[in-house]
Amino acid sequence: MKKIIIFGSIAVALILVLIWFGKKNQTSIIDYQTEKPFKTTIVKKSIATGKVTPLEEIEIKPQITGIIDKIMLLEGAKVKKGDLIATVRVVPNEQSLISARGRVNNINLSLKNAEISYNRNKNLFDKGVISRAEFEKIELTFNQAKQDLQNAQNDYQIIKKGSSGSGSSANTNILAQMSGTILEIPVKEGDQVIQSNNFNAGTTIASIADMSKMIFEGKVDESEVGKLVKGTKIEISLGAIENKKFPAVLNFIAPKGTEEAGAVQFKIKADVLLDDEYFIRAGYSANAEIVLEKKDSVLSIKESLLQFDRKTEKPFVEVKNAEGKFDKKDIKLGTSDGVNVEILEGVTADDEVKIWNKTSKEEEKDNKN
Repeated sequence: MKKIIIFGSIAVALILVLIWFGKKNQTSIIDYQTEKPFKTTIVKKSIATGKVTPLEEIEIKPQITGIIDKIMLLEGAKVKKGDLIATVRVVPNEQSLISARGRVNNINLSLKNAEISYNRNKNLFDKGVISRAEFEKIELTFNQAKQDLQNAQNDYQIIKKGSSGSGSSANTNILAQMSGTILEIPVKEGDQVIQSNNFNAGTTIASIADMSKMIFEGKVDESEVGKLVKGTKIEISLGAIENKKFPAVLNFIAPKGTEEAGAVQFKIKADVLLDDEYFIRAGYSANAEIVLEKKDSVLSIKESLLQFDRKTEKPFVEVKNAEGKFDKKDIKLGTSDGVNVEILEGVTADDEVKIWNKTSKEEEKDNKN
């Protein structure tokens, strides 16, 4: 009798355990929620990083080698074409100076000899002893000697002072070659500078730019450059100015790319339309927001609803049927902005698409509700 009671109790316990497991499995079934496709505007954008620079910028270099004698202006000053920026003091080469002085002395001796010959033959010409043709040759030699002396003296003054001493100071005075703002003066008084010539770029004394005309210079990836079109309106955001976007117009797309970190990048440029309220400095870091594609009121779903076949890698969604189950439907995708994606084929606006990847926290919250 006792054995019957014991075995009976065990059987009842097993039945209760099986019932409990059955209920547990039933409650673990996930009740998936759904979302319907909707119509929205999808804008595909590209972000190009770069900086803003002046459209016109030049470097001022000296025409002679020497030492900066005086700097008249400071960085940031506004100048007009022809304004004096600095002066250069010439430090002559001793060998060249001695050679030029010797040439002056030699021509001076020749001139004195030509003058004596001229005076002597002029008396003879006045008396009718020599012909006019002979006298004119002697007069020509005398005049040439005077001109040679003047040239030699000018050369000597240029080597010594940087100018001929006739009031011209174009070589020693560093003048602004355009109107604008002085961006940089990389030298200081006492620095030695080298003239610009065929073999040397020369020392930059100042750089000047027109700050009223700024451009954006940036780079885009090769996967997006084919979608860019000259004349496209873009928006420029500056790192130094928050919550402000400046309109710009794309005017240049490089025909050749450069490889950077394994990716090919293409340079782009755009004219920036400035706002008088803000002062834009050269070299500000900037981002250009370029609209590559825009579609208005197209049937879309969230990208998070997409699933991809492991073998074919084609996209699909699961759509709820009349029995409450979900059917797999292949779809054809269009434009995407990273959040929403356009649906070209596969589902309609009335279909209920399964939210398959809902997080566990969201599920627990729904179960409590």
